[in-house]
Amino acid sequence: MSNSTHPNVKTRALFNKAKQYIPYGVNSNFRYWGDEHTPIMQRGSGAYVWDADDNRFIDYRLGFGPIILGHAYPEVNQRVTDAIQNGVLFAATTPVEIELAERFTRMTGMDKVRLSNTGTEANMHALRIARAYTGREKFIKFEGNYHGNFDYVMFSGPTARAELLGPRQHPHRLRATEGMPVAIRNYMISLPYNDVEMLERTMVEHGEELAAVVLEPIMGNVACILPDPLWLQRVRELCDEFGVVLIFDEVKTGFRLANGGAQQYFGVKADLAAYAKAMGNGFPVSAVAGRDEIMRVVEPGHVAHGGTYCGNVVAATAAAATLEILETRPILASIFEQGRILMDGIDAILTRAGVPHAISGVPSMFSVLLGKDTPPVDYRSYCEFDAEAFGLLGAALIENGILVDDDPREPWFVSYSHDAAVIGDTLNIVEDAVKSVFGASANKPNLRRAA
Repeated sequence: MSNSTHPNVKTRALFNKAKQYIPYGVNSNFRYWGDEHTPIMQRGSGAYVWDADDNRFIDYRLGFGPIILGHAYPEVNQRVTDAIQNGVLFAATTPVEIELAERFTRMTGMDKVRLSNTGTEANMHALRIARAYTGREKFIKFEGNYHGNFDYVMFSGPTARAELLGPRQHPHRLRATEGMPVAIRNYMISLPYNDVEMLERTMVEHGEELAAVVLEPIMGNVACILPDPLWLQRVRELCDEFGVVLIFDEVKTGFRLANGGAQQYFGVKADLAAYAKAMGNGFPVSAVAGRDEIMRVVEPGHVAHGGTYCGNVVAATAAAATLEILETRPILASIFEQGRILMDGIDAILTRAGVPHAISGVPSMFSVLLGKDTPPVDYRSYCEFDAEAFGLLGAALIENGILVDDDPREPWFVSYSHDAAVIGDTLNIVEDAVKSVFGASANKPNLRRAA
């Protein structure tokens, strides 16, 4: 499917208008693709989205991952529509919050849950709870992991320049944004992902100072890098040994890898976890959940947790409906089946074309990397891949009706609406795009740093 016959006149006009009132025309920096390419989307249905000029795309961005069932999924939308007729906000607990909490704890295996609105909030609350529970202040975070937009965690994330990260044995803590106090980095220890030796050494040296180890069980903002199972298990063991709270950032993996999230998928239990995205199929909802003993510190006058919109009827109803569908039907099994066909198909296409590549992740969220054929194990090895080459391929895919990020850090997400027909269409477009970009040997990707 080519979109070349549909001009972008309306899209560009709307974007120029947006820039008059909104900095860079977007309400999140990650949505800005430059003045000529930033999209304006007007609607979505199932696996598809349409821009302002009515160009249709098969969507693999899925709002950065929340759309687990499909855009505008009728059952979820109808339940929200019905619920809001009776009001949306009461400054009091509602029955749907209780329904949601019961199902949520059953599916995740967590003892207690508190609702919030964004992944940032959920991670922020998890870190605060861990500090209150342990009486300690420092924490470990891993290079390339992204835990939202609050100051404590915005160091050495997915936009860090690899050449500035410093020696592997003594990593630097690179600030991700201006406007943060420099001294706040002193509360955080930065380590490479999947490095058992560095983890063990750091825990011996600093374990008694640490409130938490915070990690993404799959690096959802850096090419879906998978955890080494032995490393992940060792994190759990060391946290137990030193009395440190293990926090899983399940904002992207929760309800996308398994009904019990990454903890069920990898067989490693966290003490606390942050959830968002897929739990609401696109509606703004998140949660922090954990062991009863730890969550018990969240009490009035002791540990602050709250927000006017936490547990509002719209978000709670959407999450209750989404989780009911996930729990009672084989949704994730279907996603994994179709996602595996897509991953294997892309791999075969790139292999036939002689393009060095690696596909990292799981069938419900994965990344395609070009320039070498060994999957990355941490942020530093990710940066050896050829981001420019993938940018060319991404541009060709977008031009022909597949919506992906042209930045290989961002995963391809698969929803329940990506059925066999959609996957088949996708692979046909991918094959054409690969031929157009890498048909000549001179255009094969070279090894260069991505960031």
